[in-house]
Amino acid sequence: MSGFSTARLKMVDGQVRTNDVTDRRVLDAMLTVPREAFVPADRQALAYLDLDLDVSEGAAKRFLIKPQLTGKLLQAAEIGEGDNVLVVGCATGYLAALTAKLARQVTATECDSALAAKAKAALNLANVTCKAAGCAEGDPSAAPYDVIILNGATEVVPEALLGQLKEGGRLVGVSAESRPPRAIIVTHTHGEFGHRALFDAAAPVLPGLERAAAFVF
Repeated sequence: MSGFSTARLKMVDGQVRTNDVTDRRVLDAMLTVPREAFVPADRQALAYLDLDLDVSEGAAKRFLIKPQLTGKLLQAAEIGEGDNVLVVGCATGYLAALTAKLARQVTATECDSALAAKAKAALNLANVTCKAAGCAEGDPSAAPYDVIILNGATEVVPEALLGQLKEGGRLVGVSAESRPPRAIIVTHTHGEFGHRALFDAAAPVLPGLERAAAFVF
């Protein structure tokens, strides 16, 4: 077994399973998708550590969120094999690659066009479309979605994203609107949106989903 394969197994056993991720499909996806393939070469040694991994190459900081949070959000999303899923702020594409093993179709958006190009090259999967787009915008062209997953946190209500949810659909991510930040699930039922906190969680805020700066005299 290679070093990366061993590290991947340790990540799943030591970080993901121990944080109450029991969904067999999610665990299998995390055991088979090589996280190091979505990390710049000079940071691949960090690929399986329990941290939000900086994969930025430009001025804007972009991250792969922690493996344990990734697994918990995927489990909470309850993605079905026939689902159409939007991954928002995909960075280099790791979360989109995991989602592709669970869903029928995945659209992944990334606001940094250079990273979006890298994600497209790294993913190269028949059921994934990767696009450069602002995190707050989503991709209306492939909507409505059964599931929307945020690869990070939001400090505002993502109205445009919620508008792209199918009736019966759900959005999962981290809400940093208040403290402490929490993983949430938003469900779309009968034209209404229900918000439910799942567990305390922290993640980098996605560009475009920051709280507006308060005006100071």
